[in-house]
Formats: sequence, structure tokens, C-alpha cells
Amino acid sequence: MASARRFDLIVFDWDGTLFDSTKLIVRCIQSACADVGTDVPSDRDASYVIGLGLVDALRHAAPALAPERYRELGERYRYHYLASQRDVVLFDGTLEMLRSLKTRNHWLGVATGKTRRGLDDALLQADMRNLFDATRTADETAGKPDPLMLLELMRELGCGPEQTLMVGDTTHDLQLAANAGCASVAVSFGAHEPEAFVEYPVLHVAHSTDELHRWLAANA
Repeated sequence: MASARRFDLIVFDWDGTLFDSTKLIVRCIQSACADVGTDVPSDRDASYVIGLGLVDALRHAAPALAPERYRELGERYRYHYLASQRDVVLFDGTLEMLRSLKTRNHWLGVATGKTRRGLDDALLQADMRNLFDATRTADETAGKPDPLMLLELMRELGCGPEQTLMVGDTTHDLQLAANAGCASVAVSFGAHEPEAFVEYPVLHVAHSTDELHRWLAANA
């Protein structure tokens, strides 16, 4: 049974939280590094950068690459991602969860390391353009874990930190929430291992979208 509403605004990360894209992103980062002739990161190192803005992600994923070649690396990443983006889908139960939250009159937002074009394309592909009240991407504001994108979402929708919950799959998301003074919930099925979440004051770690849905219904 659903409880009384605690948070007015629930902000979701995209990749690895709502969209089952972690393996694709890792593969595209690795392929792009191979294309430009720099060291190919491990699966763990490549998945660590998911959620960061593109420049920060490239800096971490390819530390041996000269900065003047980041643009080339980014272009190769986009080439591989665009070639395969139709292969990935929402986690099962995501639409039902979001629609349920809307019926309880929560504001819904997205805070993502994707570009605006990338997020808009993904929302169009998933037919979710009308589900979110506000979104922010790393190329139109400061990237995670800088709190600016979350602060902007709160300001746009008229919610304070105590009324806002951040949901994400990486420590970048959890640090974003902490920096903005907001509560957070983590999911264990995305890019970062849940052992890394113990350093953050998360309210809950969900191990499936169904579990996340049930927790939000009872506690958010």
C-alpha cells in the first residue's frame, strides 16, 4: 500500500538506472580507445566513467591520450554508440514505475551525463518525452558530481533539497545528491558495484526495478 508522499521531486539518472545501456557504453568506450590507438580500459574502468560529462569521462577512460585528441576520441565513441543505440532498451518495469509516480503527482526529472541531443534521442526512442517535467544534461550545465544540474532542476520545479530525491546507479549520482543537500537511493544493477555505495548516506539500495518501484511507493 502506498504511503503519504514524502518527496515532491524525484530525479533519475538515465544510463544504468532507467536505460539498460551500461554494457553498450563500456563496449563503445573500449572500441573508441582502440580506434585512436590508446590503451583500452578494462570493463571496470570504462564503466566507472558512466554518468560523467563527456570530457571528464574521456579524461578518466584514456589518461594516456593527449588532450587535443579528446575530440577525435569523442567522435569515435559517438560513431560506435549511434550504430548500436537501438539495441538497448529500458529496464523491465521502468514505464510502469514512472507512470505510477506520476499518478501520485510527483514531479519527475532527469539528471544525466548524456548530451542534450543524446537524451532527446533516447527519450524519443523510448516514447518518454511527456513523462518528465524537467531534464538536465552535462553539456548544458555543470557535469556530475557538481550539484548545479540538480539545483537547477529544483529551482525550475520549485522544490527544496528536503523535498527532492535523487536515484542513480553510480557514486557520481550519490555525490551529486550529497553536494546538493538531497536524499538519494541507489540501484545495484547499473555501472558501479554496490560496495562503493556504503560511503554515501543512501536511503536504500534497490537490486531490481521492481524493488525500486515498491520502495518508492512505500517511502517516497
